[in-house]
Amino acid sequence: MKAMIFAAGLGTRLRPLTDSLPKALVPLCGKPLLYHVMMRLKSFGYDEIVVNVHHFADMIEQYLLQEGNFGMKVSISDERDLLRETGGGIRHARKWLEEEGSHGMADGSFLVHNVDIISDLDLAWFASECRQGALANLLVSDRKTSRYLLFDRDMRLVGWQNVSTGEVRTPYRGLDPDSCRRLAFSGIHHISDRIFDVMDRYDREAEALGIDPLGERFPIMDFYLKVAADCPIYGVEARNLHLVDVGKLQSLREAEALCSSLL
Repeated sequence: MKAMIFAAGLGTRLRPLTDSLPKALVPLCGKPLLYHVMMRLKSFGYDEIVVNVHHFADMIEQYLLQEGNFGMKVSISDERDLLRETGGGIRHARKWLEEEGSHGMADGSFLVHNVDIISDLDLAWFASECRQGALANLLVSDRKTSRYLLFDRDMRLVGWQNVSTGEVRTPYRGLDPDSCRRLAFSGIHHISDRIFDVMDRYDREAEALGIDPLGERFPIMDFYLKVAADCPIYGVEARNLHLVDVGKLQSLREAEALCSSLL
């Protein structure tokens, strides 16, 4: 089974730790964040891993070699030349992710996992809840945040809202955010490899219409919202999920506690 780990970020909110090492190697319970994500993926049967690198890329490559790639097939998606954000990062790793019939599924699919997410998620349960035929299934939960994904009654993605600023993004004209379910994205998603064809088609249509194509650098959530009206994207709500986004120094203590309980 295939998975991609986002490990290219600058980790600016974790400074000064990330002044001298990449976010992926920030220690948690005595081991780098990358170790915890890799071992969790391995425990659920993922054996082909793509890791994208940019910030202190050599250190991540050296760490993986030192650990023997944890006994898995690991490919490095090199973004030293340009940090492509999440959408561009997925597209840049296309050659490793777009194998037809990957892990026995008709259209091929792969998991995407942020390196700074620590959780007790049952990845097998998540895969079983994903809807066949969807372009993507997004793991979400009912937790407090300033930015929410908006879903209809069938849990289909219809928009995004920043409740602090009131900004709403949606492909649906006249959408009332108050009529939607608001759920927080976890940084974990299951994606059909058809997404690459959809990206290509979007660029062709954008060129024909004289609007900006996706380009090399773009957030995946922006892309989801651009195509959500035409391509089904669903949320999978995980109840009683324990999850910590190790994106800032203040969250390290909480992450240490959760990590300790999972060891």
